[in-house]
Order: sequence, then structure tokens, then C-alpha cells
Amino acid sequence: MPADRSPSSTHCDLLVIGSGAGGLSAAVTAAHLGLKVIVAEKEAQYGGTTAWSGGWMWIPRNPLAVEAGIQEPISEPLAYLRHELGERFDEARVRAFLEQGPRMVDFFRSRTALRFIDGNAIPDFHGRTPHAGTGGRSVCAAPFDGRRLGARIADLKPPLAETTLWGMGIASGAELRHFLHAMRSPASFGYVTRRVLAHWKDLLLHRRGLRLVNGNALVAGLAASLFEAGGEIRVQHTARRLLQAQGQVTGAVLSTPRGDIEIHATRGVLLAAGGFPHDAARKKALLPHAPSGTEHWSAAARGNTGDGLRLGESVGATVATDLAQAAALAPVSLVPRADGSVAHFPHLIERAKPGLIAVTRAGRRFTNEADSYHDFMQGLLAATPTGEPAQAWLVCDHAFIRHYGLGAVKPAPMPLGGMLASGYLQRGATLAALAQACGMPTGALEATVARHNTQAQQGRDDDFAKGETPYNRIQGDSANPWPNPCLAPIARGPFYAVKVVPGSLGTFAGLRANEHAQVLDALGQPIAGLYAGGNDMNSLMGGHYPSGGITLGPAMTFGFIAAHHAAGTPLST
Repeated sequence: MPADRSPSSTHCDLLVIGSGAGGLSAAVTAAHLGLKVIVAEKEAQYGGTTAWSGGWMWIPRNPLAVEAGIQEPISEPLAYLRHELGERFDEARVRAFLEQGPRMVDFFRSRTALRFIDGNAIPDFHGRTPHAGTGGRSVCAAPFDGRRLGARIADLKPPLAETTLWGMGIASGAELRHFLHAMRSPASFGYVTRRVLAHWKDLLLHRRGLRLVNGNALVAGLAASLFEAGGEIRVQHTARRLLQAQGQVTGAVLSTPRGDIEIHATRGVLLAAGGFPHDAARKKALLPHAPSGTEHWSAAARGNTGDGLRLGESVGATVATDLAQAAALAPVSLVPRADGSVAHFPHLIERAKPGLIAVTRAGRRFTNEADSYHDFMQGLLAATPTGEPAQAWLVCDHAFIRHYGLGAVKPAPMPLGGMLASGYLQRGATLAALAQACGMPTGALEATVARHNTQAQQGRDDDFAKGETPYNRIQGDSANPWPNPCLAPIARGPFYAVKVVPGSLGTFAGLRANEHAQVLDALGQPIAGLYAGGNDMNSLMGGHYPSGGITLGPAMTFGFIAAHHAAGTPLST
């Protein structure tokens, strides 16, 4: 019989497992510091959940804010996080993040293809917490020309189809407002027409849109920067086992379409494989609302199945289990597709718009709909009786759905018929008919809407204080004719509803790590040659969600930090 064949091998300085923002940030930085870098991605396209995200990063004191005249001492965001995180506040890691975040942004915009736009008007989630910011703490990837990727654009994961218009990503902020007002404003109609025609031209010539926005722009900018610096991204390379020598992680064995391969890395391995949002066993262990591991429908990339956590544990690392919440919760609706699959649509935008309420199966409101997606889900879980499935209905009238849309249902002039036929969207000529379609008790929804309408006319939500924080108000609609930007009567039928269930944008519980992004063993000591990034690193926020961008901001920053440590290059102070 022939002898067993050993895997083929190759060498690099830094091996990165995963191609989201955390992994690519480390890879680009390391390449610019002179290291040979290989990024291994298990899926057929690179980008991970980042490619589907909004692309926002929470980076207090960032250069774009400073240039706009928004300056604050480090003590301000430090104090905000101290209040928000409580006993889970890790001062060493928080200080590393706050000190190096602005330097990370400066590095990428001055030395790479990545560009940023500011979020100087975006407030923190919890405006009542002392030291909450009202702006100047966020940045986002600027739109990116996909042609700069050349042939490798074919390997870039496109945005989640249900969040696009014919595959065209829509940037948050001014561009989104144009799309929402296209049927009411000639200027917006003209803008949207130009964007759609340019996108169709790209589809005809290139089979995909080339004006990339949001998280797709972030990944594209990072990937282009890595390729231009001589780094590699290898798709369909799944890490199976870490290699060790003399107590140090020295590489990994990966499965590829051509067989197994060993990649030896002289400076170590960084695990950034996206956490465990689709690992049923880990969800069963860490998410109380998912007792079998299946009652959680994450909107994260489907390839994020906990690989990085298991690889870390195999060499003595530990996964944190003491967080306030193990996942970055978000309400998700389940969208049937023509091929029989089901998309997980995250509800991030429309909940704060005037003229929508969320109700339980009992037909009653349970939270401030305009609060963050994480807070919304915490409210739903708290309101769900023990033993019952956590679910809610987002309810609106005809005027609302044609103006703002509802989940995966697009606003006018896009048709509603397909979503009604699939059962995704429920409709009733009256509130009573809608309640019956949704399985709510007789009279409950009508009473809830009547109370909501009275409060909308008065401009004050006496039940949940909707519209009273800066974050609520910016998520609402300043053009709303009623007194509160987040409140309007639900008045004229037909009426509509979409069911939402527990989901997430990713997970928080990850490998314990220090301020250098080194993975720690059970005794709290660094495991030589092993780093963690993105959602494979235990969340800096301890399972709390104080502001938008608290996943990608730390992911980018600790990738930057890890690369410097691996290269033996001191960080600026």
C-alpha cells in the first residue's frame, strides 16, 4: 500500500484565520510593517459578516472628528464606558482601544486604500448615561470603487441581498434619505435614478455593482490594501488544527479543495473567524433564550460556526462565559427565498420611524422601539413568559410601509405582492383582521394602537419614552409633521405586520485576551504566538452595547495592535 502523504506546506510570518475587519486590519497593518501575511478564509468569498454590515466603527477622538473641531479628552469616553460596563470594565484593554483607535484611523487613511467618512452627528445609544457622546465618536468606510480590486472583486462577498435594491448597496445617512424620499422629492428622485442607472450599467458590464458602500466598502478597501502590500487572501481554506513547537503556536493545518496544507507562521496566528453565531452547541451553552441552540437566528455570515474558539481551546485558551450578554442581539425576520432558503433580515432602521409599534403575541407593546437593536431584544426577552418562544410583530399602516418599507419589504414603488404571497408580510383591512392573521387575542391590538395614537398626537410616549434621547431622535424622521420625530398615529388601513424573532449581528463571548490581543490561557498567561481578533476575541464591552460600531471599532483597532505586537514594532504613545 502507498505510504500516507504528508500535507504540503508553505511559510509566512503571520497567518490570519478569517477575512472580516478584525483579520484584515491585522493583515494590512502587518504587511505594511514588513511581514509576509496570508489570510485564510473558509468560505468561497472573503469579507465575513463585515461585508454585510453597515461598516460603522466606534472610535472616540478620531481624526475626522478632531478636524471638524470636535475635541474631547480621553477621560470622557473612558468615563462613559466605565458607567456602561460596570464590573466588566477592563481598564487595560479599554485604554489600549481608546489610545490606539485614533492612530489606527490615521494609519489606514494615510497609508492604505481605505478612506473614511465621519459620523460626527451620531450619538451614543444611551444618552442618559453620564458622559454619553452626542457625536464625533464614529467613522464609516467611504464608498469604494470596486474596480481597484481587479479580478479579485469576484471573490468579495456581496452585501446581503435583502438589504439591497437589485443588489445595490445603499449608504446610510444622506443616500438612504434620498431613497426614502424618492417618490416625494424631485431632487431625491433624480439622485436615485442616476444611482440605479449606474448600477444597472455595472451589472451589464461586470455582473455586479462596483460602487461599494458600508461594510462592503470597508472590506474592499482593506483587501485592496492587502493585495497592494503583497499579502494574500486564500478562499476555501478552512483551519483544522493549530501547529505548535516548543510551547508556541507556529501555524495551522488547513483543508483546501486540493487537499490539506500546512502553513507555518514565524510570528504567529491570529484567530478572527467570526465567533459562534451559527454554532448550535455554543449557542445552547451561552444563550438562555436558545435552550436547544436553534432558537436564535443570527444575521451574521453562515460560515461563522465557532472555528476560531475551538482552535483556541485546543491549545489551552478559554472562552469567556461571564458576559452580560453573549451575543450582539438584534430582532431578525425570516425571509423566504425563491430557492427554498431563508434569509435572516436584521431590523436596524425602520423601528424608530414614526408610525410603527412592536407588540408581543399578546398584542401589547413591550419596549421603546427606537432604542438600539440590542436593547429592543433585551426588552423582548424580558417580556416573554418562561416557556414561550420569544417573538414580536412590527405593526404599521399603509402610509408607513409605502414610505419607509418594513423589514425586507421595500417602500414604494416596489410591489408588496411577493412578500404577501410568501407569508412574510401579513395584511389586514382592519386592525382586528390583522390581529387575527397574527394570532393575537381579540381587542388587544386595537387597544394598544388607540393608546399609541393618542400619545403620538401629544408627542410623548408615557409608556416607554420613545423619542426622548438623541439616539432615538436621529433614528426617527425630522420631517415628521407630528411633535415627536419617532411618533405618528397608525391611522388608515390596510394595516401590516412582520414577525421578528431573536437574532444577532454576531457574538460577544470569545477567547480571553489581553491589551495586546494575545490569547490567554486558563491562568491568564499569554499563549505564545496566538492572537485573537474580531468576534473571536472576548468583547471589550463585556456583553454590553453602549454605541453603534462597538464591534467593528475594536476589531479594527485590536487588529492594528496585534500586528504591531507580532512584528515586534512598538505602538506610538
